[in-house]
Amino acid sequence: MTPATAEDVSLMEAVAAQRRELAALLGGLAPEAWDRPSLCADWRVRDVVAHVTMPFRYSTRRFITEMIKAHGNFDRMADRCARRDGQASPDELLAALCQNERNPWKPPGGGLAAALTHDVIHGQDITVALDVTHLVPEERLRIVLATITTPKSLKHFGTDLTGIELRASDIDWSFGSGAPLSGSGQDLALVLCARKLPAGRLRGASSARFTASQSSAGRASPPIGQRRAGAG
Repeated sequence: MTPATAEDVSLMEAVAAQRRELAALLGGLAPEAWDRPSLCADWRVRDVVAHVTMPFRYSTRRFITEMIKAHGNFDRMADRCARRDGQASPDELLAALCQNERNPWKPPGGGLAAALTHDVIHGQDITVALDVTHLVPEERLRIVLATITTPKSLKHFGTDLTGIELRASDIDWSFGSGAPLSGSGQDLALVLCARKLPAGRLRGASSARFTASQSSAGRASPPIGQRRAGAG
């Protein structure tokens, strides 16, 4: 077994802290909040938690079986599993998160930085939709921002930032060039991941492009790993 590097140890600590904080936040939600919409299109809060914990609950064999059922389409598989598994009680879903604080799962083709990004963005899918304040420490946020601005990630999400400079209002960070679109670093991370944010969180001439309309509130973009329109 290859010894863990200092970077991996540090990243695992960040992942564990993120999961621990999300579990504490979820544990304090009112029961009805679990059924409210998230920023992930057509997914409730409980469905997002089911998706986040799916890698912990599924064996390799079960994952392959689900992929076969979905004819190899990961988007379809993840959507169906999240909706089905999201029917579990909040206590069950929360336990799956708490018991896997240090689970070393990594997204296919990614490392622990991608795992941290997965947890942070989906955590924001919940907290922003519920209008619950949850500040991600700057050190973690910078890892996420570096991960989602790689060419691979930008191509995956396909967010059109032509002629736009993302400019964080709370940390020294910017990305791109052109007319400024400003907001918190966390909110700009959601923009990069093709989320539509609630009104008032972004500033700039192009802010309306990245803001959910009243009629589409709660029906934003697919989560990490999913590209099919309407997938949760």
